[in-house]
Amino acid sequence: MTKTDPETPANRPRTRRAPAGAAVLREDVTDAIRAAVFEELAAVGFARMSIEGIARRAGVGKTAVYRRWKSKLSLVLDLVSAFAEQGLPLPHTGSLYGDIRALLAVASLALRHPIASQVIPDLLVESVRHPEIADAIKAALLDGQQGVAAVVVREAVERGELPAGADPDRALDLIVGPLYWRLVVVKGPLPKGYLDDLAKSAVAALKAVA
Repeated sequence: MTKTDPETPANRPRTRRAPAGAAVLREDVTDAIRAAVFEELAAVGFARMSIEGIARRAGVGKTAVYRRWKSKLSLVLDLVSAFAEQGLPLPHTGSLYGDIRALLAVASLALRHPIASQVIPDLLVESVRHPEIADAIKAALLDGQQGVAAVVVREAVERGELPAGADPDRALDLIVGPLYWRLVVVKGPLPKGYLDDLAKSAVAALKAVA
């Protein structure tokens, strides 16, 4: 006679059990580790950051970190990817100026985020020694933004605001480049009307070189 699992009635299909000893990853612990990464990066940078330091700041053991990420590199790249998934929304305002101005408004907020203002510049330095970092940053950030710029330019061409053949990559440089320089590199405040003027300049430049 076959012995029946007492917690699984014979007239029900058996549910698949988790492997013995499998850890249930608590979301609050995961959030604490992610917060600790920001603090550790700000304090010591990527090169000196350690799993031990992250675990100590998060108030957990090293094992809790390694259950979620295999290395500090995979941990940081996961955060960058999660940040990039928020992306730049497609504006669809009906004009090239309106689309660019809307993108600048979103980008100005994103560039003040700790990921953009502290983590990414540090990772760009490290990417010289770690090509996988450069590849991950490009995949996480640049590719998505290029897609948004391509849509903005295509719709401007369809409305007759730009000629066919206008370059989306150049548009992205003109839209985000000056803002990144001002907020992340120079770290200066934005004067009143700066985004309006920058949007007008980007539109004029795109029409001049298209």
